[in-house]
Parts: sequence; structure tokens; C-alpha cells
Amino acid sequence: MTINLPIELLETAQMTATEMLREIAIMLYQQQRISWEKAAQLSGMTNDDFYQFLLNRNIINSPTNNDDENNDLILASLHTSLQQVKENKIYPINELWDGIDSTN
Repeated sequence: MTINLPIELLETAQMTATEMLREIAIMLYQQQRISWEKAAQLSGMTNDDFYQFLLNRNIINSPTNNDDENNDLILASLHTSLQQVKENKIYPINELWDGIDSTN
């Protein structure tokens, strides 16, 4: 995805293109115009980094229970996993832990 931002706009706002895209992504997500995953993608962040960024900005609240995660983050993770399955980027469960006990 490519978005061309006028230099004059960036200079007036005193922001970099990355900062501007991040702010646009947050605004669109808050207005429920784009999904969590699309907002993270637009901001150039991973889902987890976007989640942490929103927490740090007090845009979303931290779960009261450490085992609870934001529903949007869970949904985005599931969507990413399904996309990986569609792209055949999967590994047999018996191979996931191969070499975990090895020392370097």
C-alpha cells in the first residue's frame, strides 16, 4: 500500500511520514473504519507493537487479568494464522519443538 503525503502537510504538522501514517491509522481504527490488522499494517507496525503503542498512548486499556488479551489483537492473530495456513506456511506439530533442547 502506498500513500503519498504532501511535503507541505508534513512540514506544517511537523511530523515524519511514518508518524503521520501512524496517526491516520489510529484515527481510522478509533472510528471503526478499518480493522485492527489494517491499522497496524498502515502504521507499519506488527499487531503486537501496534497494541503496545495504543496501550502507551492510553487509547486502549490494559486487561485487568494478565491472561486476558484485547479481542482485536486475538482476532488479528487468528487472521494472520489463517493467512499462513492459506499460504501453506505451516509446520507439523511434531516438528515445532525440534532442537529446542539443543545448546549452541
